[in-house]
Amino acid sequence: MVSLNNEQKKAVMHFRGPCLVIGTPGSGKTRVITERICYLVQHHKINPSNILVITFTKAAAIEMKKRYNNIVGEISGKVQFGTFHAIFFMILKVAYNFTAANIISDSTKRSILREIVSSIDIEIHDENEFLDDLEVKISLIKGGMKDCTEDIIKKIYDKYQNELMRQRLIDFDDMLVYCYELLSKREDILNMWQRQYPFILIDEFQDINSIQYEVIKLLAKPFNNLFIVGDDDQSIYGFRGAKPDIMQQFLKDYKDAKQYILSVNYRCISSVVDASSHLIEHNKNRLIKKLRAFKEKQNPVHFKQFDNTTEENNYICNKILEYNKQNILYREMAVLFRTNMQAQAIISKLVEYKIPFIVKEYIANIYEHWIAKDILAYIKIAIGNRDRALFLRIINKPKRYVHRSAFTKPYVDIEELKFFYKDKLWMIERIEQFQSDLQFISGLKPFAAVNFIRHSMGYNDYIKEYAKQRNISVDSFMAVLDEIQEEAKSQKSFDKWFEYIKLYSEELKEQAGKNKVMLNSEEQDSDFVSVLTMHGVKGLEYTCVFIPDANEGIIPYSKAVLDNDIEEERRLFYVAMTRAKEHLYISYVKKRFNKETNMSCFVQEIINTKI
Repeated sequence: MVSLNNEQKKAVMHFRGPCLVIGTPGSGKTRVITERICYLVQHHKINPSNILVITFTKAAAIEMKKRYNNIVGEISGKVQFGTFHAIFFMILKVAYNFTAANIISDSTKRSILREIVSSIDIEIHDENEFLDDLEVKISLIKGGMKDCTEDIIKKIYDKYQNELMRQRLIDFDDMLVYCYELLSKREDILNMWQRQYPFILIDEFQDINSIQYEVIKLLAKPFNNLFIVGDDDQSIYGFRGAKPDIMQQFLKDYKDAKQYILSVNYRCISSVVDASSHLIEHNKNRLIKKLRAFKEKQNPVHFKQFDNTTEENNYICNKILEYNKQNILYREMAVLFRTNMQAQAIISKLVEYKIPFIVKEYIANIYEHWIAKDILAYIKIAIGNRDRALFLRIINKPKRYVHRSAFTKPYVDIEELKFFYKDKLWMIERIEQFQSDLQFISGLKPFAAVNFIRHSMGYNDYIKEYAKQRNISVDSFMAVLDEIQEEAKSQKSFDKWFEYIKLYSEELKEQAGKNKVMLNSEEQDSDFVSVLTMHGVKGLEYTCVFIPDANEGIIPYSKAVLDNDIEEERRLFYVAMTRAKEHLYISYVKKRFNKETNMSCFVQEIINTKI
């Protein structure tokens, strides 16, 4: 413990009773946990097999176990390291004889939900989008122990649970629910696990949800030797049910808890620590802490404004090349985004500049979105494609009241379509207007074509009506349309655009394959610039970090309207900033999608506080 600072030593030497350690960014919290385990074993002679260490990711559990073994070596009686799900499933295995075969696979889960949804009379425009949203809602119901208030969701939820029971399957959320029910009702089983693990350590406690916390409280009794490490300022998974309030609740539930703050940041230079502190101090719902940097080196945090995203991305690529010439490896650089949709433009630029990169998360291909397919269907028909499926896709977007029975052949003849409605003059007029619009589109450039489809053919109005009928925000749909139109701007012809779409789609598939190989191999040192979201960068660090598009509506995200939502968005920006060890670039644009836009209020907060 010679190299630990005083705050770290006090935390490591804590013995019995509840303890809250606030592990701020770059403060050595993983080392504190590892050293504390060693201190319990070597100084207090605690049997290693009586120590339970819980993390949120399998990678974190493996890394902590590796560090521990490097210090103490292989000894008899091993500390139990694992994720929440792994530990809870271990308890269920003993009680119910579950095996891995009882855990539902993602594909089977999707298949069951798809079958249930298809059996219910509900209009769905995009099945995958609906199923994604459904899985999130089911997870939140289970994770938060909340009642389901929407009738249709409750109906689906009940059918889903019945099917799981019929097949004797459980999903990841069931592991939490079943474990809580088991330990609440079976005192004998609870006592057994309490005796097995009288010492419990938890990493990333700010990411815990309600039901996980309830299970932990049960397991920790009666001694309550709970050593939790986390940082409420880094709680960014509200969509999974995580709540920063739980850290404050811990201090209320355990009034005798010791509290230690790891306030020295060993990762970031002082300018990054200062700027990120200026930002996060605007949050009201947080535990107060004063941070300081170990590194006094002063590279300023760079705030850059550009006229548009093309200029912005050109600047980022040139900076990456410049730093690489200064012997900073590509793998020491990262570009971070609020949403993965923003990654489209920088990926294209990195390819253009021949900069090697890796997309560390799944990036949805915008051209596979149903809205993009609609727009491209209009264009394909305009330039001569007569496939029946394309017509069926868009003929009533907006409503033209053309019935699908009018399309009797695999390929459509518009003259035959007009003949089908020969007794309805008003329908013929509609079809002729549609025909005229298509003829006009065929002579346009891609950007103008998308604009015409949206505004003159009424596609924007259709999207607004679609969102209104489903009582959902239209903003995300409009963002997709804006992104497609922006992508079309640089394309000189439809042929060139289709060629670009094909190459871009292949690049994304290649990236997905590259990422899979990287994650499942020992070759973690390959030299690629990382492209990832602010959520995905949690726990990582880089010498140079670029955060583009720091504009209102992006960060904070347009859907964040409540105070709690804005505070989580601010925490997300804080996490992104504190990934930078030496160089941090935050940029924003004057115009996005040909519309005036403002810098993020978060940037304004930092600049104003600095002044």
